[in-house]
Amino acid sequence: MAISFNAALGSSPMMLALREKRGEILAANMANADTPNFKARDLDFSTALKQATTEQTLLAHTQAGHFAPEMPFLGARLKYRNPNQVSLDGNTVEEHIEQAKFAENSLQYQASLQFIGGKFNELRSALTGQV
Repeated sequence: MAISFNAALGSSPMMLALREKRGEILAANMANADTPNFKARDLDFSTALKQATTEQTLLAHTQAGHFAPEMPFLGARLKYRNPNQVSLDGNTVEEHIEQAKFAENSLQYQASLQFIGGKFNELRSALTGQV
C-alpha cells in the first residue's frame, strides 16, 4: 500500500509555500522603503490558502498582443497595502508595519515547519512501529 503524502500532510505544504512567498514580498517591501512611488504589497493569507486548496480556473489571454493576467502564486493575488500615512515621495512602505508583519510571518513559518516535522515523525513511527 502506497503512502499518500497529500492525505498525510494535508494543506501544510501549501501553507509553508505561501508563508515563504509572503516573506519574500514583505522583504521586498522593506528593501524598497526609500524608493520613490513604491507601493507596498501583501497577500491575504487566509484567502490565498482557501484558493490554493480548491480548484481555481485562471484567466488566459487569447491573443499575443493582450496583456497576460497576473499569475497568482498558489491562488494568491498580490494586493496593495493601504498605508496609515503616505510619504511625500509617494512611497507607501511603513517600516515598522513591515517589520511586524515580517516577524509574525517568520514565526508562523517556523510553526508550519514544526507541524510538518511532527507529521513526518508520526509517519515514521507508524512505519517502523517505534514510538
